[in-house]
Amino acid sequence: MYPGKPATIVSYKGPEFISKAMDAWSYGAGVKLHFIHPGKPVQNAYVGSFNGHFRDDCLNMHSFTSVHAAAQIIAAWKGDYNHHRPHGSLDGLTPAECADKVNAGLTLSVA
Repeated sequence: MYPGKPATIVSYKGPEFISKAMDAWSYGAGVKLHFIHPGKPVQNAYVGSFNGHFRDDCLNMHSFTSVHAAAQIIAAWKGDYNHHRPHGSLDGLTPAECADKVNAGLTLSVA
């Protein structure tokens, strides 16, 4: 269903990421879990920023009635986030536009 899987997931040591279910899933999927040190959010600043946007702009805005409904809503948000919404940290480009420039070998002036 999803193209590939990450080699490692970097996250905070929140209860949703240190559960036995998450540990069992990651072991079975061959995905390493790496937890940042407590009180060191800069070790995961990009993910922290993304998670804040995801929670504010998607998760807090919807009630999910099923896993299928959640997948559809999240996929729509992901498409908007990556292809239509400009990002200040990417000099006003969308992530897709930024990736296109990088893949074309162009230099970016981003924060």
